[in-house]
Amino acid sequence: MTPAARVEAAIVLLDEIIDAAAGGGAAADTLIQRYFKTRRYAGSKDRRAVRDLVYRVIRALGERPESGRAAMVGYARAEDPELLSHFGTDPHGPAALAQDDPTAAPGLAPEWLTAKFAAEYADAESLLAVLAERAPLDLRVNRLKTTRDAVLPLIPGAVPTTRAQDGLRLVDALNVEDLPAYNDGRVEVQDEGSQLIAAACRAQPGMTVVDLCAGAGGKTLALAADMENRGRLIACDTDRSRLSRLAPRAARAGAANIETRLLDPGREAEALGDLLGAADVVLIDAPCSGTGTWRRNPEARWRLTPQRLARLTALQAHLADLGARLLKPGGRLVYAVCSLLPEEGRLQAEALSTGHPDLALDVGGAQILRPDRDETDGFFIAGYEKSC
Repeated sequence: MTPAARVEAAIVLLDEIIDAAAGGGAAADTLIQRYFKTRRYAGSKDRRAVRDLVYRVIRALGERPESGRAAMVGYARAEDPELLSHFGTDPHGPAALAQDDPTAAPGLAPEWLTAKFAAEYADAESLLAVLAERAPLDLRVNRLKTTRDAVLPLIPGAVPTTRAQDGLRLVDALNVEDLPAYNDGRVEVQDEGSQLIAAACRAQPGMTVVDLCAGAGGKTLALAADMENRGRLIACDTDRSRLSRLAPRAARAGAANIETRLLDPGREAEALGDLLGAADVVLIDAPCSGTGTWRRNPEARWRLTPQRLARLTALQAHLADLGARLLKPGGRLVYAVCSLLPEEGRLQAEALSTGHPDLALDVGGAQILRPDRDETDGFFIAGYEKSC
């Protein structure tokens, strides 16, 4: 591909990503993979160059652009003027620039979200700037099969994470799926912050533990390791596709004590009736805006709307109430979101305490993990103990 053709390919992909963000479609990574599956002529250098350009453009633009062309023109004028030389110079490249070409403006986030961050954080601008950067890649060592000390010398460039006891951080880019330690279940991809959420549950062997929003089971697997495969670990979700990915991951990890339950949205309690008042630990890693993961999913800034945020906060409140009802006396509840918005974190935790006075918030209160301070994704984590 010529340089101009790479720019045109990035524009086409940006059009698809913008449309998907507006309509709740596939993630950017998925769209990029699909695009190149049907374009075998693009070599590995072409694919890498186009992908990197697409993500540079996304990270530079806070508001959802009008089009991929507007996004590219706006990015080029603000960050990389040399890209403009590829317009109108190649039959496989973008058409020549016109005076009335729409141009996207650079920014850190949509204006309504920037205002929310500014109201909650004194250093909101610097926090948003870090959220626009690229994230490192973290691994969790699976204690069901090995130890961090044993795996560390096997992974080039890996260093121990500073807070998660089983975490490794990859300093250099690496294809994790090529690692023998990944393919035989000794390590899993998991951000250090997510590992800290699982650790906050304090799961022990022999307990009954409910992962209420398990998804594909990353934290479920970490809980299984903490439980040493002893006790009941129930992984729940309302998405059949996500939950179906847990079984092969569990088999690879050697996690043998996991049960799965597919829940009907709004009728979760019916499928969990036998667990009401019976759980030692309930983890609620609730569906959320994902504002804390913008480093990994920068186009998520373009997906969120005030209406979607309102739907998410209502769901979070519902799940928090359900989780409290599953706990036995003396049980532990952990509420977490990969969000830095107060509506999804601090305010939900306050409402949970008010609605369930038998839940005592951990001494020291909830914690907020921030990429600029803690070098993790952004998370809110609140732990509670239920009175006996």
